[in-house]
This record gives sequence, C-alpha cells and structure tokens, in this order.
Amino acid sequence: MDTIPTNVEPLIERAATAVFSSIDSDGFPNTRALLPPRAREGLKHFYFTTNTSSCKAAHLAVNPKACLYFYDASRFIGVMLIGTAAIVRDEASLALVWRKGDEQYYPQGIDDPDYAVLKFTAHTLRYYSDFNPRDYRL
Repeated sequence: MDTIPTNVEPLIERAATAVFSSIDSDGFPNTRALLPPRAREGLKHFYFTTNTSSCKAAHLAVNPKACLYFYDASRFIGVMLIGTAAIVRDEASLALVWRKGDEQYYPQGIDDPDYAVLKFTAHTLRYYSDFNPRDYRL
C-alpha cells in the first residue's frame, strides 16, 4: 500500500476549519464547519469540543458513521477521512480538549452538562491533489 503523502498532516494543522458530516434520523448527511480539532492522535483520532444538546450528538447516538474533511482552497487539495464518531464525556477526554476561556460557552466549567467531546476515529483517508484522488486504509 502507498505511503500517505507527507503534506497531509501539515494541511490538517493549518486548516482554519474542519468540515464534519453526520447522518440524520432520515438517513441524510448533515454537514457543518467545526473549529479545528483541539487534539489528535496522528491521522486516526480527532477530538473537538461540542455540546451534548447539539443535533450532531443526537445523530451520532443513532448512527456513528461520519466524515471529516480538511482542505487548502488556494492549492485545491483536500483530505477526507471516513470513519465513526462518538460523543464522549469521560474525564480524560474532557480535560484533553478543555481550554481557558471555554467558560464563556460552558458556564459551569469542565463539568457543565452541555460540554462534551466529539471523538472521531478515521478508518480510511482520501487525499486529493493535482486532480488525482488517492485512497488509504488507516
């Protein structure tokens, strides 16, 4: 299997937003922009802040299939990650993504019942560059 291009991780690091898709209760994709991941483990696990009350949390409770996309519009390159996602509230995950200033969104702090972590786990990666998509299994 081909090696994942070395510019994939820097592209993810530079991305101002992450595009995230989940599947709603009617089976349709729902796509939204997220702030960049607060933490990640290579190309396998990505961690974002989210609300337990969000529609994506409701979607993932029923169907964990999800997609994550990062891109550089100026160079017309992108990285699509397909996998599963879950809303997690364990102490380690909450602490991992919590940042000073998050109190403005979660007034009760790290224990705010509406504060949660969206953990995305990638299974495959599609890299698009030079009008050429390439697929990789993670």
